[in-house]
Amino acid sequence: MKKAASGPAGVRDIEHLREEIRHHEYQYYVLDSPEIADAEFDLLMRSLKQLEAAHPELVTADSPTQRVGGKPLAGFNKLAHSRPMLSIDNVNSEEELREWDARVRSLATSLPGANPGKDNEVSYVCEYKLDGLSMALHYRGAAGPESNDKSSHLQRALTRGDGSIGEDVTSNVRTIRSVPLSVSAKKLAAANLPTGFEVRGEVVMPAAAFLRWNEEREAAGLAPAANPRNGAAGTIRTLEPNLVAQRRLDFYAYFALKPDGTNLFDDQAEALDALSTAGFRVNPHREAIRDIDRVLGFIARAEEQRVGLGYEIDGVVIKVASTALQQRLGYTGRAPRWAVAYKFSARSAVTRVEDIRVQVGRTGKLTPVAILTPVSIGGTTVARATLHNADEIARLNLKIGDLVTVERGGDVIPKVVEVVPRKDDDPHARHDFHFPTHCPVCNSEIVRAEGEVDHRCVNVDCPARLSESLLHFASRKVMNIEGLGEAVATQLLEQGFVKSIADLYSLDEPALLSLERIGEKTAQALLAQIEQSKRNPLKRVLFGLGIRFVGERTAQLLAEEFGSMDALMAATQPELERVNEVGPRVSQAIREFFDEHKNIELIERLRKAGLTFTAERKKKSSQLEGLTFVLTGTLPNLTREDAKARIEAAGGRVAGSVSKKTDYVVAGEEAGSKLDKATGLGVKILDEEALLQLLSN
Repeated sequence: MKKAASGPAGVRDIEHLREEIRHHEYQYYVLDSPEIADAEFDLLMRSLKQLEAAHPELVTADSPTQRVGGKPLAGFNKLAHSRPMLSIDNVNSEEELREWDARVRSLATSLPGANPGKDNEVSYVCEYKLDGLSMALHYRGAAGPESNDKSSHLQRALTRGDGSIGEDVTSNVRTIRSVPLSVSAKKLAAANLPTGFEVRGEVVMPAAAFLRWNEEREAAGLAPAANPRNGAAGTIRTLEPNLVAQRRLDFYAYFALKPDGTNLFDDQAEALDALSTAGFRVNPHREAIRDIDRVLGFIARAEEQRVGLGYEIDGVVIKVASTALQQRLGYTGRAPRWAVAYKFSARSAVTRVEDIRVQVGRTGKLTPVAILTPVSIGGTTVARATLHNADEIARLNLKIGDLVTVERGGDVIPKVVEVVPRKDDDPHARHDFHFPTHCPVCNSEIVRAEGEVDHRCVNVDCPARLSESLLHFASRKVMNIEGLGEAVATQLLEQGFVKSIADLYSLDEPALLSLERIGEKTAQALLAQIEQSKRNPLKRVLFGLGIRFVGERTAQLLAEEFGSMDALMAATQPELERVNEVGPRVSQAIREFFDEHKNIELIERLRKAGLTFTAERKKKSSQLEGLTFVLTGTLPNLTREDAKARIEAAGGRVAGSVSKKTDYVVAGEEAGSKLDKATGLGVKILDEEALLQLLSN
């Protein structure tokens, strides 16, 4: 192993050390074949950090030390994809797969540009269908033709989003060790890649990382995540890159594209090999195949191997190998004709329900869970299965003691799909399950809104939902307590310093200093942020309470209408429903919240802490009272928010869609279908000038 430079560092010394670290990252995170012990790797990394600290002018964006950014993100920008990231059609049987193969071969000989005599030129590449989150990575060369840097650097990472527009999650993806921050000129040449290219692939959460994360969630009083796919997606959208780094996600590449979204290679197998040569992790379970019978053999082997892979797969993707033929085959409205996913059938077994218990999720939702006689399904021992809600138990006509069929598909959490008819000689007793009337965690009375299937605990301080309540309360758009992220909140709960949202206002410096990675300056800054939050207006306090259906907008309307927390707490449902945008479901949720005595205790503690409990009541004009407006297009001077505020201040109502009850449509430039519908219904159309005139009358 090369020793780190001990004297003054030059560019060559520091870059050699970086290359050595990159080599070992590749061996460990991509090839799963480490060459040195963890302690030796840590020593290399410490040496590099020391050199860069001594010479900050030599720090580069693609240095292994720069994977994790320091500050939490404020949000994600949305950007367009180079070409749409479409879903793939599914087949679930050999018959459906053979029908797809026949269509491909028929189209290959009949579409323009085809050679009718050579349908045997159709061949496929089979790859495991990873159950994760699709991602597009964009790499670019160094800026400026005069640059000596001929390598390619990670510029941007986009989620799939709606297929056309994705979210820029670059800061988070940089923390994934199997994603190269740069590709050297040597590797680019070996892989026949240009300096500018795009890689598409799948972000997955390995099974070990998923189990560890669920253990941490359960220890923090949170409901376990359903599956690694949800874990990967939720992690990538976390606004704290440090937390993303701790989750140990992986990235598997499966497409290589030019910056304009066209294919870089003539053959899919060639593209996968090139990506592997360039240093990307490419799933080794892939095969180029001509015959559909061999495709079915590949699928059978994949289904046998899926249990021991260490990550979730839910099928096999079959792609036409030739990218030229892919282009000719084209797309349907929503999916490529040249690819299909063979989805594995769900795995199931029969076992007995020994008991039914209720767990409380982070939103207060109560979920019944069947406690099963342990049974092996697909190589995994299953002892619990979700029952979703009380209506599902009734639909199944399930009783404790019944034999049931349990299914485990792509989800890690299995589900009960049916009750097995009893045999005459079955000696096991059966008895009904009765949903609890009080929360099994905090003993608060549970509620079930009319027309809804879920039972809920509405106690904000219920230990089962406290972590979620705390993070919501501290978030930027609520009380804006900067520095109170998931890592700090988890420690506060684990150490017992916070058992209620109100406990935030009793925290002191010694308590914070006892937490990991909290120094004196950080503790003082957090306490200052907590103190500052007391001056936030009533609308933010209401939003922070987490009342169901009461978001930022509704909280503002309630504060403006009632003017104080006390007036709101005393309001009846009819009085609440006089507030614009508050209907029966919202008013019922508000009353349920204030009828829970533990929530009243919380509010009184927040009052004593000095939070703002009053607001200036909004003075409303009645000149537009009873009139409904719809806004569409871009107005010359007013933003849509300004126009909406002025209409509502004059007593009018702004709706989101046009109907016969709409009185006016305010239309600006690039007005869309709402204007067309208004014209068809004979609704009066206003421009900005006419709206302002109406407001001034």
